[in-house]
Amino acid sequence: MCGIVGYIGKRDVAPLLLEGLQRLEYRGYDSAGIAVTSPKAGGLKMVKAKGRVRDLEAKVPARFKGTTGIAHTRWATHGAPSDENAHPHLSADNKVAVVHNGIIDNASEIRAKLTADGVEFLSETDTEVLTHLIARSQADKLEEKVREALRHIEGTYGIAVLHADFNDRIVVARNGSPVVLGIGEKEMFVASDVAALVSHTRQVVTLDDGEMATIKADDYRTYTTEGSRTTASPTTVEWEAESYDMGGHDTYMHKEIFEQPDAVDRVLRGRIDDRFSTVHLGGLNLDAHDARKVRRVKILGCGTSYHAGMIGAQMIEELARIPADAEPASEFRYRNAVVDPDTLYIAVSQSGETYDVLAAVQELKRKGARVLGVVNVVGSAIAREADAGVYVHAGPEVCVVSTKCFTNTTVAFGLLALHLGRIRDLSVSDGKRIIEGLRKLPGQISEILKQEDEIKKIAKQYADARSMLFIGRVRGYPVAREASLKLKEVSYIHAEAYPASELKHGPLALIEPALPTVAIVPDDDLLEKNRAALEEIKARSGKILAVAHQEQEKADQTILVPKNENELDPILMGIPLQLLAYHTALALGRDIDKPRNLAKSVTVE
Repeated sequence: MCGIVGYIGKRDVAPLLLEGLQRLEYRGYDSAGIAVTSPKAGGLKMVKAKGRVRDLEAKVPARFKGTTGIAHTRWATHGAPSDENAHPHLSADNKVAVVHNGIIDNASEIRAKLTADGVEFLSETDTEVLTHLIARSQADKLEEKVREALRHIEGTYGIAVLHADFNDRIVVARNGSPVVLGIGEKEMFVASDVAALVSHTRQVVTLDDGEMATIKADDYRTYTTEGSRTTASPTTVEWEAESYDMGGHDTYMHKEIFEQPDAVDRVLRGRIDDRFSTVHLGGLNLDAHDARKVRRVKILGCGTSYHAGMIGAQMIEELARIPADAEPASEFRYRNAVVDPDTLYIAVSQSGETYDVLAAVQELKRKGARVLGVVNVVGSAIAREADAGVYVHAGPEVCVVSTKCFTNTTVAFGLLALHLGRIRDLSVSDGKRIIEGLRKLPGQISEILKQEDEIKKIAKQYADARSMLFIGRVRGYPVAREASLKLKEVSYIHAEAYPASELKHGPLALIEPALPTVAIVPDDDLLEKNRAALEEIKARSGKILAVAHQEQEKADQTILVPKNENELDPILMGIPLQLLAYHTALALGRDIDKPRNLAKSVTVE
């Protein structure tokens, strides 16, 4: 969940590393640090600071020269945010510097042994044990020192290592946390995310778990942690540096909300087959014969991806008539679930690196299950581990709070549900109906976004709420859950989502004027049931904001959403609630792109 960036070449390294950290700050922002050296230098120089990258930049002295360096922006796991706990971590002789993403599970045990041997620790982090293990190795080569140290490590890591005695190279390694090499002209880069690389190179090599690499200014080589050479060819990054800029918006979240019409158009482009009223999903590798053998679909994700999976499961059941459900991957991987050969498992992750989802995929693969990935990042770990999958083509999403990727993921599930439905029992006419609905989505999202000024006024009315209740029934319930999460994440207002049908089974006790309710009220076969829930709330003096296809008499305000097909309506009904969360947070003065305690890619448990 932290950010790593490194460089080796001829350029002054500090400005390059600081620029890279700025692009990776969404991955962690409680402290940052930088270590540099050069062939002419006698050792390592390091600066660290609690706070944002700008706080680190202010501490870097003018004469902080070097041509090789590593840097890190942190999301705290072991030890509170502080200068001492910031990365890189130096060995006692100031020769070894390490930056690390992930968690070392046996750090306490190793720390105790090293302390007994006289090693003095300067931080509370798990990472520092790795620094000392590398420094104490008697191996002749840096690669061997790192490999020897990693043999003692249990847990996850993406690391980059500098050594004053080997200042012509950086050694990196990966196990469960992403590491990407950037190939330049007589210069090389390393990062935990391509966002730090694209302004310098679009040629990248993504390491696999259990893989290491040595980068020099004019060369790189990859090998396993056991020492065997591997063959890793560069690929070209799809997105350019401008894709990671704000593009005139005040925040990334605002930009990404307004990118959704174009993003949805991308996920649809080239996939619709009008001739057979279906879609082509090139990476699916699931022919009609195999698709008809599927007896159940299980969707696994975390947070927003889990909510997208809930919507996806409903669409698959409705259109393909296959029993489907969604479950948090973090729970699934620990409950010793029965793995059924007739079940199709779908792993959902924006980054493609979410650790709990990746671990669930690996466990499913070990048990012989068929796993599809639904991810946004090409070449990510889940994309490589899965048997096949669907890319959602949302483009880079920098704000910690996911918006456009959530929407594109739900659209991708609509495509998958249509594909499975047409193979099974969905008629040609229903296929055409869904295709027409999918094609309407970009324009309808644009219509919703035109209501921003009105939604902003509504958000100001709710900004002083201490808590909010979100309700929905069947198709509306996952929308309520995601909207509740968005408000919590970005505004810090407590919010709870509940099925509207369950109100009278307990939550009605909470209803009072001080607790606003946001109700998802689609114009479908449950419209009157949803209106009955509004009656119950209004009878108890509750304040109601409805998101609906038509004005709701019992609501204090109604945000109108264009009507699509019933199965696709949930995709649209979450859009105005993204704006509600955004403008509520803005009214409260929150740090919208970097909410407290959160980071973008959850690559630890």
